Amino acid sequence: MASTNAPVLKLSGITKRFGKLVANDAISLTLARGEVLALLGENGAGKSTLMSILFGHYVADEGSIEVFGQPLPPGQPRAALAAGIGMVHQHFTLADNLTVLDNVLLGSEPLWQPFSRRSDARAKLLAVSQQFGLPVSPDAKVGSLSVGERQRVEILKALYRGARILILDEPTAVLTPQESEALFDTLAQMVAQGLSIIFISHKLGEVLRVSHRVAVLRQGKLVAEAPAQGTTQGLLAQWMVGHAIEAAERRPAKNVGEPICTLTNVSTGPTGRDQLNDVSLTLRAGEIVAVAGVSGNGQVALADLLCGVRNATTGQVTLRGAPLQARPAWLVSQGVARIPEDRHAVGVVGDLPVWENAVSERLRGPWFAHPWFRAFWVKRRAARQHARRVAETFDVRGGGPDTPARSLSGGNMQKLILGRALMPPKDAAGYTAPAPQLIVAHQPTWGLDIGAVMFVQQQLINARDAGAAVLLISDDLDEVLALGDRVAVMHDGQLSEARRAEDWTREAIGLAMAGAAH
Repeated sequence: MASTNAPVLKLSGITKRFGKLVANDAISLTLARGEVLALLGENGAGKSTLMSILFGHYVADEGSIEVFGQPLPPGQPRAALAAGIGMVHQHFTLADNLTVLDNVLLGSEPLWQPFSRRSDARAKLLAVSQQFGLPVSPDAKVGSLSVGERQRVEILKALYRGARILILDEPTAVLTPQESEALFDTLAQMVAQGLSIIFISHKLGEVLRVSHRVAVLRQGKLVAEAPAQGTTQGLLAQWMVGHAIEAAERRPAKNVGEPICTLTNVSTGPTGRDQLNDVSLTLRAGEIVAVAGVSGNGQVALADLLCGVRNATTGQVTLRGAPLQARPAWLVSQGVARIPEDRHAVGVVGDLPVWENAVSERLRGPWFAHPWFRAFWVKRRAARQHARRVAETFDVRGGGPDTPARSLSGGNMQKLILGRALMPPKDAAGYTAPAPQLIVAHQPTWGLDIGAVMFVQQQLINARDAGAAVLLISDDLDEVLALGDRVAVMHDGQLSEARRAEDWTREAIGLAMAGAAH
């Protein structure tokens, strides 16, 4: 159980405004010694802003912070580190070409120090590693480590610098089930030795498993605090979004049709770990094929290949029996829809308005693919009407058609991309273009809150039931098992046989993700 001693961290009345937006509204929280506090909330609820204030990246407009009974100077990351606050980000900040020891030492020694105390640092690192059950070789190159081992290095960096309060941001997002279990064991050891942890995650089952207490933010306000024991996932979801959440309705595929896309012994050129090696796969109408795997094992190459931005060096890819052309505009015209992994860098053009993003992928091809485009001119009224239909149908909030796409939250940006991919346009006479026949969905719910996750997943199921072939590429094993009619596992550029979801166990998928079984 968590300690009942005086809090090691106390946030009092933290308020932060960005113009008219109140990102944090008088939030007060405490954290006890040896406690795991889960911090939950939808995208845009204020979690990141609050943690940025705690770590000194932002300065609160109102309120104060105490760490171990002492005031924390605002806006000073060095002061936060000195006070014993450490943060492990979801995206690791490690240099692959350096050793573990070198990565740990980066930034921890004064620039004016004439030489590095590597011997002492090595001994300290090994001692911290043993104390908290985080085994890793100090001399190993980070580039040779697994994802789970890299996460250990990130945690060791914080502990090496004396962290007594550790913030973990989506710590299991890229881990195999076995690596997640190892992390939970590590957290238990940390808590037993008096460390305090703020655990940020969208995986509600994990939250209830590892935390002592949960705090929920909604629209910048603290709306709920409760012991984890006795709280349910449904109740947490309701606190987060303000109403009850219904899970995506999982139904097995009933009308599996003809092959839409087939890969036969396909390999792609050498581009590091992100390549395909002799991959074969068949995607059929009316079916979701889910590909599980740890990021960086060829998933990007697979998605790029089917979206026309990468060529196969060997093997054959066919679309409805004809060779697939590596031309994105042609693929769009042939009914291939994509939901890219990186919604910010690839999914939208942030400086363009919503309406332009909503029509951007259909400005080439046959006339029915873009009824808002004639003779090199864009019909803005028709394009805006389509954008409004997308926003209404897919619940895109955050502004009208002229709002810059970059101002949308992550969830609303993903809904815009989803609507662009799945909603066929119609012309002035009411003729509607055919619905997509192949949907390539790469990490479609990554980083989304529970409400947006359920919405996106239901749209993919609806598209499958309407006859589309869906390729779902996801790091989230729960999502893979919830949506996949057939499941395959990708490791080191190779793809296992796509078998019925019922024929897999979580343990078998986890082993295949780690390369132990294939």
